Amino acid sequence: MLAYVIRRLAQSVGVLLAMSMLVFASVYLIGNPADILISMDADQAERARLVQAMGLDQALPLQYWNFLRHALHGDLGNSFVHGVPAIALVFERLPATLELACVAMLIAIALGVPLGLWAGLRPQSWIGRSIMTGSILGFSLPTFWVGLMLIVVFAVQLAWLPAGGRGPTREVLGLSLSVFSLEGWKHLLLPAVNLALFKLALVTRLTRASTHEALTQDYVKFARAKGLAPARVVGVHVLKNILVPIVTVVALEFGALVAFAAVTETIFVWPGAGKLIIESISSLDRPVIVAYLLVVVSMFTLLNLLVDIAYSSLDPRVRLDEQGA
Repeated sequence: MLAYVIRRLAQSVGVLLAMSMLVFASVYLIGNPADILISMDADQAERARLVQAMGLDQALPLQYWNFLRHALHGDLGNSFVHGVPAIALVFERLPATLELACVAMLIAIALGVPLGLWAGLRPQSWIGRSIMTGSILGFSLPTFWVGLMLIVVFAVQLAWLPAGGRGPTREVLGLSLSVFSLEGWKHLLLPAVNLALFKLALVTRLTRASTHEALTQDYVKFARAKGLAPARVVGVHVLKNILVPIVTVVALEFGALVAFAAVTETIFVWPGAGKLIIESISSLDRPVIVAYLLVVVSMFTLLNLLVDIAYSSLDPRVRLDEQGA
């Protein structure tokens, strides 16, 4: 187990290195941050001083080498726009995104697993068919359109929930969270539902397919032949065996929620890391873009490692030393 973890961590270093190189090259190719950050009224001397202060007067390989040297000491550079350490700016916004992603994933799991089980156990019933039809809508409807409709219905017409913002927060273990107050939940509910819709459809269809496959297995038929109660057959023999694919998808999709929450955060003016990366891309704030992507890649790598370890707990047949990674 320890050797496997060490190998995965070594692979993660290579992934982070490759990602930083790609980001540096891509941002360099799409434009010069100085053209956006420097005032149109600035003369050539002022422009030269600012370009030199940001290190943009150096060749790209030298800029990247300086970045690597400082990154080894935990310094990913200062934001061109905000003038503060880029990694600190990302971590300042990250709790809001993690909170939104956690609530959205909990909604998807809490509704998706029971709905998928029902549809898998009773596929020909009208409820089962309705669940699968609803999951297709969850895949098909654009996130930005659903978000706007939620605002129009629940914030504008019914005036039940606020249209945007985060609301009051409370410090818990050094993190600013809004789930500990009613007003915070009012601000959180609409963006969380909007973000959870696609994942809810995914979890529902995955659970339904896994349940349908599990019902055809010999161990389920044998359990029924022994006269076990249907609730025990489903709860012990079916649900436990379909958890492996569900855990895999949920873990990876949680990383996707964090990485791709930018649309929802922009629509609902949620002050998270997704909204920050959109603003940083618009201003070509290279240090913030690199810091954000490195944090996201690290999160995906950690989630993959946790999923592989969870395999051995959920399915004794799975052995980490046989995965060849």
